[in-house]
Amino acid sequence: MSAHRTPHRTPIAFVALAAFTVVAFTLPIVALFVRVPWSEVPDLLTSEVVVEALRLSVISSLAATAIAIVLGVPLAWVLARATFPGKSVVRGLVTLPLVLPPVVAGAALLFALGRSGVIGEPLYEATGVALPFSLWAVIIANTFVAMPFLVITLEGALANLDPRFEAAASTLGASRWTVIRRVALPMVRPSLMAGVVLTWARAFGEFGATVTFAGSLAGRTQTMPLTVFVALQADREAAIAVSLVMVVVSLVVLIALRGRWWRTA
Repeated sequence: MSAHRTPHRTPIAFVALAAFTVVAFTLPIVALFVRVPWSEVPDLLTSEVVVEALRLSVISSLAATAIAIVLGVPLAWVLARATFPGKSVVRGLVTLPLVLPPVVAGAALLFALGRSGVIGEPLYEATGVALPFSLWAVIIANTFVAMPFLVITLEGALANLDPRFEAAASTLGASRWTVIRRVALPMVRPSLMAGVVLTWARAFGEFGATVTFAGSLAGRTQTMPLTVFVALQADREAAIAVSLVMVVVSLVVLIALRGRWWRTA
């Protein structure tokens, strides 16, 4: 007599709690859409301040993501594969921006890279370059708070990757770089792309570290989140319109990439 496997069913309590959570996440977005002054949106979104803020947000978030890839992938590899003293301390320092208040992260950057900072002062004296209140300050702030998302996501995937595939490629004569480029990274591609998307999304929406380290200079360092904050104090309808743009852009990108890289059954 053969046993029949009971079909897997999601508990009703989980369904109810999940539905409640979805509603809780959706309501603020619905409220935003309800308050949008639709007749004024075209004029508000084509204003010079908003267009410039969107340009700065796109440039800084993409630049921060690119830097995070260049620096974060090797760091994740080392944390996942290498053994060295103080590894847990290094991991803690790398992931610290995830739990730091953004304003504290910005202050730390200012004390390190400001004109009177530990690194910023000798840099300014030697080259005349002052990083705060510049586009580079925005990019650095975005990278500092966003790169940990890429590192922890990729590190976990690399740590759980079966080493036998890499060993087989090495046995067949592949060099170490070939194994990394053609075997290891392609096998963790979904996790890599997830980390990249999370990094970009965090950089695109960064506020606290940016305003502390880079300031809020229109046309220079005032990104979309900073524009929303400034507009809330003077022009609430403009703030709602800019918020709408950020929600739509972020949601479209996340949904598109979710379907492309994280497709599930």
